[in-house]
Amino acid sequence: MMPTERQANYVIVEEPFNSAPGERIVIRDVGPWDAHPTITNDAENVVKQLYADGRVVDGMTLLYYDSEGVLDEITHAGGAFTGFAPGEDDVKGGW
Repeated sequence: MMPTERQANYVIVEEPFNSAPGERIVIRDVGPWDAHPTITNDAENVVKQLYADGRVVDGMTLLYYDSEGVLDEITHAGGAFTGFAPGEDDVKGGW
């Protein structure tokens, strides 16, 4: 049996009733980071898995709390990771 690739370990902290454009989902990195890569370092696989599970669709906002507790956005299209953007708090000027 081949060893499995290490994947980010995260929980969903906010999820819409229906995955639809305009909705948002929020996930949080939970580690432990000696055993799992962070969401930031595994963003491609995180997006693929969320699309495959039907939890994220095109047009949804995907936010995540990183390993330091900062809320940022993962941008995506067609089931693929496309980059990072400031989270909602950053856009609004924070608290």
